[in-house]
Amino acid sequence: MKFKNNKVYKFPIFNWASRAFNNFPKKLPTTKKYDFAKEIAIVGAGASGLAAANILENNNLNYQIFEASNRYGGRLKKSEFADIPVDLGAEWVHNLPEILPKLVSNSDTEKKYELIPYHLTNTFRWNGKKLKKVSNFENNLRFNFMPEYKFKNSSWYDFIDDNFAQKVKKNISFNKEVKTINYQGNNVNLSFSDGTSVDVDKVLITSSIGVLKSSNIEFIPELPTKFYNAINSINFKYGFKLIIKFSSKFFPDAVDFKVNNGEKVIYDLGLNKPTTENILGILIRGEEALEYTNKEPKDIVQQILEELDVVFDGKASSSYLNEFEYENWGDHQFTLGTWVESFRTKPEYLKILNESLSEKVYFAGEAIDTSRMLGVPGAILSGYSSVDKLLSE
Repeated sequence: MKFKNNKVYKFPIFNWASRAFNNFPKKLPTTKKYDFAKEIAIVGAGASGLAAANILENNNLNYQIFEASNRYGGRLKKSEFADIPVDLGAEWVHNLPEILPKLVSNSDTEKKYELIPYHLTNTFRWNGKKLKKVSNFENNLRFNFMPEYKFKNSSWYDFIDDNFAQKVKKNISFNKEVKTINYQGNNVNLSFSDGTSVDVDKVLITSSIGVLKSSNIEFIPELPTKFYNAINSINFKYGFKLIIKFSSKFFPDAVDFKVNNGEKVIYDLGLNKPTTENILGILIRGEEALEYTNKEPKDIVQQILEELDVVFDGKASSSYLNEFEYENWGDHQFTLGTWVESFRTKPEYLKILNESLSEKVYFAGEAIDTSRMLGVPGAILSGYSSVDKLLSE
């Protein structure tokens, strides 16, 4: 099968898997010229907000980014936990490798950020009593249906940092949690938890869908009912990521655990990467993750080790090196959830969330990407399209 860049893939890629790549916008606003003399605020310094800010920066426009936390990246976060970069947030590229240069209109990007296919060959399911091997046919089918990749020597955080954050970080104000957005006058007033406020002409909100669902931000006037309904329709599950280091590799490529509500998977985080360490990733999401709440991270690790000992005959505890990283995105006050499967968002809700409020308040993020990309690319493209609309209306 050939794509526009004439690369040929030896495996068959079904339409669903390549839909995001083939539906990539034909033209991005990255090279578009804008003339906009008014003042703009961006709420949130995640992938979407940083991508939007780059459009403003490239046009020398007047803007400021207000980030509630003390760092940029949103749910993108990198750790030096191992001898390879470790993503504590978004980790997979749910697309074909060519997506990276297309996102930044830079053909050199694909070479700089080498990707490796996430094609699993040694996987199992755990039904609570025994491990069942997943067939090669099923593993091949999964990869053909939805090819996925991982960064070999870098991370999603590096990609966003290099291509977006470094250019605009001078305009980021940290620890600025927005509490009220008042858009009833001629401009927009943002008030913050520290008691300060600012007036701007237009604002782009890139806060996570979890924050918007929580109503931690008050809108004046209130959001129209259709906006609330659209926001609350989006599934943004509670969950966390745990990474544990072991002295031996007793685990396969991945194990999918049978759970009642949610998902639970363990995976070889260093699979096909240049690491000498044995690093196990654990993702638990939905109601299943709630069983681990109200515990100290070390107690959660102990509980996971005990569960793994049942699956792997005690090998987890005996080879545990007392090193772990724990990131609970569900409990983080400025996230309140994990990720969105954008292709599940109903078209009518997607349309609503891409509308503006009085041509002064706009929204962006992976949940409302009209091209229905998965993960970080969706967030970037939503940032692009929303800021283009903001500057054009």
